[in-house]
Formats: sequence, structure tokens, C-alpha cells
Amino acid sequence: MTALATPGPGVGSLVDQFQLGLDAPICLTWELTYACNLSCVHCLSSSGRRDPRELSTAECKAVIDELERMQVFYVNIGGGEPTVRPDFWELVDYATEHHVGVKFSTNGVKITPEVARRLAASDYVDVQISLDGASAEVNDAVRGSGSYATALRAMHNLADAGFTGFKISVVMTRHNIAQLDEFQAIADRFDAQLRITRLRPSGRGADVWDELHPTAAQQRELYDWLCAGGEQVLTGDSFFHLSGYGEALPGLNLCGAGRVVCLIDPVGDDYACPFAIHDNFLAGNVRDAGGFTTVWRESELFTELRRPQSGGACTSCSAFDSCRGGCMAAKFFTGLPLDGPDPECVKGNADAALLDVAAGTAPKPSADHSRARSRPVPVPVSIGLRPVQRAAPERACDENPLAGFAPSPAG
Repeated sequence: MTALATPGPGVGSLVDQFQLGLDAPICLTWELTYACNLSCVHCLSSSGRRDPRELSTAECKAVIDELERMQVFYVNIGGGEPTVRPDFWELVDYATEHHVGVKFSTNGVKITPEVARRLAASDYVDVQISLDGASAEVNDAVRGSGSYATALRAMHNLADAGFTGFKISVVMTRHNIAQLDEFQAIADRFDAQLRITRLRPSGRGADVWDELHPTAAQQRELYDWLCAGGEQVLTGDSFFHLSGYGEALPGLNLCGAGRVVCLIDPVGDDYACPFAIHDNFLAGNVRDAGGFTTVWRESELFTELRRPQSGGACTSCSAFDSCRGGCMAAKFFTGLPLDGPDPECVKGNADAALLDVAAGTAPKPSADHSRARSRPVPVPVSIGLRPVQRAAPERACDENPLAGFAPSPAG
């Protein structure tokens, strides 16, 4: 991979070069379907119902062919729940046969002992099991009744098959920050690796943002925990806004939207970031002439994002070089200007601006695939068993994607 633009004088660091964009993404997230058996309250893509326009098997393979030509090393496959697509394993096999590695995120519902053995035998497929509580009480309040048991069963199956190093992916909320040591213990128990990510006000997450995003004290607790012993914990680019506390955390420490990361959604739309599913961040579609390659390298939106950014008021902050103004999606969906501070700025620089955002004026995601016919107004997320929201399907494709599937008993 190479930079799309020639670095100017003084542009020598890796982060500086990444800001100019690369000719292929480092991290491509591909949501294969919006269908999902769960209705997680913070789902970034508001998943639940399958979109009848989703890419066909042939179209998905054509995208994989492009990724091979672009020399994309691997893709992060998600959803929805990607394993409910009937052609999921066919696409995984096709990708690995064409030198594109696969990392997929799953709630574990289809990780049977047989599937676990198949995964353990592959050198080119990695698995992330989603878990948002180190106990059923905390997890199921966010992800739905029974989801903790499903995730643990999947982990047991992977471990029994000899699959070591799979990932346990946790979205940090104010209800699970105190469980960091317990999450690490679960990862150690299964010889897995802990991966923690930031809650964003994206998708249904916008409805519960005020209640679920960590408090300022909890952000400091998380930062201190990572500094003290988080060397082996994966964070990606989730927490670079916390670098304002002092020492920069491992990771990109840069908003890579449209520069080194992007999203392909189930219908082929290309967004600058998996957390920014909104028309303002839509760059094109893989079905357009020139396909994904042209969108990535030539789209107006991505070209604009790769231009030098001023940083706005944040440039005068002592922490700017490490936090770079924070997360674009978090700012956008809380109604803050993109050249302003992150809503969770550890210096408190966004507090006054957030108070000025009128209720109901923050942008909403461009699409909602929740199974409920209309998304309810924000409601408290109580800790306890929360039933999965269900509604009668409007079309045949809205039926439960797991109809007729019986998971193996918990191990």
C-alpha cells in the first residue's frame, strides 16, 4: 500500500502520512447483512431486518476480486449477524482463496462445535465474539435475554476445538467499566484476546448515548487501567481521545475515516466510517461504474477527508497532537461541529457546546433496520434481563433469520 498523495516537507510520521490516505484501506469493515437475531440497544447500524437489496453472492465475490487486486490484506466482516447469510461460509472461503483474510464479528449463535473445528483449521480466519457484560445481568440488559449464554457457549466451542487467540469484543459502557478485570479473566480462561471498543452515538446507540456512555470518572478509570496493564488489549483507534490525559495509548491515534478505513454496507454503499452511517458520509456504491476501487481512490468525499484538516479550536489545546480532536462520528451524532472537540473530551472542552445543542436537533442515521416498526423514544436501560424486541414481519425477508436453527446446548 502507498499514500495517494506525496507527503510534503516535514510530513514524515506514519500518522502524518496516513492522513493523506492510502491507495487501499488498512481496515475495511464490510457488513454483509442487516439481519440479526438480536436487537442490541447500542447497535451502530440499527440492525434487525434484512434489506432485500443486499449484495448477491456474485456481487460479493466481485468485491472480493477487487480487494485482491488492491492488495487489501483482510476485511472485518460484520452486520447484523453475518453468519445468518446462507452464503456466509462460501464467501469466507472465496475470500481466503483469493488472498483476502477474514476477521468476522458474531454474537456466537452459529458457532457450533463443528463450525468451531472448521475455524480452528484455518490460518486466514479470525473470530470476534461480542460480549458487553462480564455477567449475564449486565450483558443481557444491552444485548438481549440469553445472549450471554450464547456467547459463552461459542467461546467454549472455540476453545474445545483448539482455536486460541480468538477475540472477545466489548463495547465499553458505564455499566461494564467496573468489569474490566473480569473481562480479562474471561479472555484468559479461554486463551483468547480482549478487544475493547468505544461506544458511539451511532445507530440505536444515539438513543441510549446519554445513559450508557461512560462518565468522566469512568473514562479516567479506563485510561488508567489500559496504562497499567493493557499492553495485550486491543483497542484499535477507539480511545485516542483519552490520550488527552497524558500518555498516548497504543493505536492509530487518528480518525482514519476515508483515509485508511471505511465501510461497505449490505447494499454496497460505501461510508467513510462504520460509525458514520449517514448520507453526509456516503461516498458511493460498489455497484457504481468503477466499483469500490474508484470510490476509494476518487470519490469527492474521501478526497476531501484526505486534505489537511485545520483541527479548529482544538489546535490550541495541549493534547491536540495526541487526540487530534477526537471522533468524527461521535461529534456528528451529538450535534457538535466536526472541527470542534470530541463530546467526551477529557479536558471538558465540549461541555458548553453540548449544552447548546437543542434537544432533537442532532443528526439521525440515514437508515433504520430495527425489527420494531418504529424506533421508540429513548428509554432507560435497566440492568436485568431485557427481552429482545420483536415485531410482526412486514415482508418475507423480515422473518427471523434463525428460524428453524437450534443451537447446541451450552457447554
